[in-house]
Amino acid sequence: MAEVEEAIRSCPWQPADLGRLECMKNFPFNGEWNRKIYATKRVRPIFVEEANEIVVVTVYTYYSEEELSP
Repeated sequence: MAEVEEAIRSCPWQPADLGRLECMKNFPFNGEWNRKIYATKRVRPIFVEEANEIVVVTVYTYYSEEELSP
């Protein structure tokens, strides 16, 4: 998912549970999800930085009716 990669590359990392890392980025969405229209989609990947790669453990996605800044 390109949004996950963009979030990891462009947003500050913060510590998460179990020694993992997280970051967050808002994206314009202006679309329908679960029969409702949302303006913004927030992507919050949880990941681990290994020696040669970043391993994404999970990704949380939140939708908002309001336009949120990136």
